[in-house]
Amino acid sequence: MSITKQNILNALEKVTAPDGKNLIQSQSIKNIQVFGKDIDIDVTIGNPSLQAKKKVENDIIDAILQLDNTLNIKVAVNAVVPPKAPQIKGKEVPGIQNIIAIASGKGGVGKSTVTANIAVTLSKMGFKVGILDADVYGPSIPIMFDVATERPLSVDVAGKSMMKPIENHGVKISSLGFFLDPNEAVIWRGAMASKALDQMIFETNWGQLDFLLIDLPPGTGDIHLSIVQSIPVSGAVIVSTPQNIALADAKKGVAMFKQQSINVPVLGIVENMSYFTPEELPENKYYIFGKDGAKTLAADIDTIFLGEVPLVQSVREGGDLGQPVALKTNSPIEIAFTEITKNMLTQLIKRNEELPPTEIVKITNMSGCSTK
Repeated sequence: MSITKQNILNALEKVTAPDGKNLIQSQSIKNIQVFGKDIDIDVTIGNPSLQAKKKVENDIIDAILQLDNTLNIKVAVNAVVPPKAPQIKGKEVPGIQNIIAIASGKGGVGKSTVTANIAVTLSKMGFKVGILDADVYGPSIPIMFDVATERPLSVDVAGKSMMKPIENHGVKISSLGFFLDPNEAVIWRGAMASKALDQMIFETNWGQLDFLLIDLPPGTGDIHLSIVQSIPVSGAVIVSTPQNIALADAKKGVAMFKQQSINVPVLGIVENMSYFTPEELPENKYYIFGKDGAKTLAADIDTIFLGEVPLVQSVREGGDLGQPVALKTNSPIEIAFTEITKNMLTQLIKRNEELPPTEIVKITNMSGCSTK
């Protein structure tokens, strides 16, 4: 009997690859050479173990010898293990589709201000939004939403007592600030703060949210690690000012999220206090802290620049009065935060395309946002 390549392919349909399919279905056969009685076969499988390689080799030889037991068969088995898809850490929070951490390398750069205004902007776009104020040593989100004197109620959810988040301006809020005396300092070790945060995350009745923004404390420490280990953070936004000392710390913040052990995608950098514009001279720009610092940093470390926020009096006033400035329709600051939020959503969609289908967050309500 004269052996052909097709004879061999038919025989190999009966051999199972490590992935459970036969060698033909799994496209494991890379080369077949027939030289009379001599058969050379190259095979690639996804299991690198010697046991798996040897089993495939022996099964191939046995299958082909059933055609003709006088054949000389050589089988070369190679293993190619595909790279693992990015893994999402932590357990999911029921009802929350997407979790975004807002971080900064140092304090005083306006991280909470950016968090509050992005949240309001997302809400105005039609999304369901919540904020977890994770800055346990200096919670300021309750003040920025004019709910500092509110206290969360307890609600029964499927027989379990849960906290009902405080809501204002279309944003649900959970903050340690609701339970603390504003005149007392929080003196907690990292483990205590992490435990309190864990309760705030999983014992708050968030309901259905498109986005949960996490206002992290400044720097890189226990709270940051606890967050990424507890819940699946979709991405991080870094806030900085243009000056060199802030940029140096922002760079460390980016590096923290990019560490292999953390591996949270950085969606981009926001530059706050980019320039000063007096109310009486709205066309003038004074670069008090330097110019284009965060934009240059983003380019240097291959991270997206999401946009800039000028230093204007209305931003401070909005925060102090509990009326985030992005609420003012068509104001220059509202336009700036809308652009930043759209850019963040664009990067989030790109990030989601790189994850396994079961982990992808569907963004279906862009309210005019372009993703191209």
